[in-house]
Amino acid sequence: MKQTAVMTIAEARGVTRDFRSGGGTVHALRGIDLQLQPGEIVALRGRSGSGKTTLLNILIGLDDPTQGQVFVLERDLATLNETERARLRRESIGMMFQNAHLFPSLTAQENVEIPLRLARMDPDQRTKLAREALRRVGLTARIQHRGLELSGGEQQRVALARALVHSPRFIVADEPTGNLDSVTSRDIAALLRETAHQSQIGLLVATHDSTLVEASDRVLNIQDGRIVE
Repeated sequence: MKQTAVMTIAEARGVTRDFRSGGGTVHALRGIDLQLQPGEIVALRGRSGSGKTTLLNILIGLDDPTQGQVFVLERDLATLNETERARLRRESIGMMFQNAHLFPSLTAQENVEIPLRLARMDPDQRTKLAREALRRVGLTARIQHRGLELSGGEQQRVALARALVHSPRFIVADEPTGNLDSVTSRDIAALLRETAHQSQIGLLVATHDSTLVEASDRVLNIQDGRIVE
């Protein structure tokens, strides 16, 4: 029986990124190669300033490499204009950050609906998808609570629901447990692992948190812009 080829979620080939600083050049990334497969969690581990966030931004098309190629869902980002990149992020990529970035006056459901509003989705469908995403992260009872009424862990669960609501293939997370206590970090790490594996989402997470590192399928150590052993 012929096997169907598995689509690579994200790939970097020889990616470098240089920045001008004063009279010199900062080499933020130096020849990065990586591949992320469906259902795989890859942790990027390194000190602040090692290049983790720069790499994440390049992989979702918010920045361009100085040299090298980047593919997301096998599309060469260099061939996409800003409108096409924004559409790719809106339709296929979810994002999480150290801060949940919720609108404090909006309910959990309204915060999760934001990507769907940007996509001009029908209100009834928005409501259905937002409530299902909140159910998946265990927040059914908090749907109508506003951002200010949620704990830090609950806010990150809302952020994950918002990242998941449009059924992305690729999620990038930049220090998603950085502001959480150890118990809540373990809960979020377990939830990320379960979600990635069950939904076959490729998850790339930049983290200092050993809990997230342990929950990952693979760990890449970044030092001075290079992946090291």
